[in-house]
Amino acid sequence: MAPELFWMAATAVMTGLLWVPYILSFIGERGLVGALTRRKGDEVGAADWAQRAQWAHRNAVENLVVFAPLALGVALTGAGTALTALAAAAYFWLRLAHFVVYTAGIPVVRTLLFAGGVVCQLILGIALITGG
Repeated sequence: MAPELFWMAATAVMTGLLWVPYILSFIGERGLVGALTRRKGDEVGAADWAQRAQWAHRNAVENLVVFAPLALGVALTGAGTALTALAAAAYFWLRLAHFVVYTAGIPVVRTLLFAGGVVCQLILGIALITGG
């Protein structure tokens, strides 16, 4: 398996699980029945960290939409290099760190981690456009 595909899958799985912390907080605040009967527009919880976790999750989903096709394209066209493999791996770790830092409420580091992820996307995109 191409490393870009491995890291794309790992990133997709991670992104798919980032809702767990803030939903557990919501269940803790409202109980299981209260969480299951939540209405659209209800906040995920009173805790500031839970709201930040939800925002970080949304940001991860928005960026997965850019990362996944780039990683897939690199792998399918054979445009992968050591640099694209590194960029795909770095993207995963940067996004995980972004979620943790965003949830913790650390603004400047959060932005730097986000920017690092964008650089990884650009590396993949350039490799795909130029053919590696």
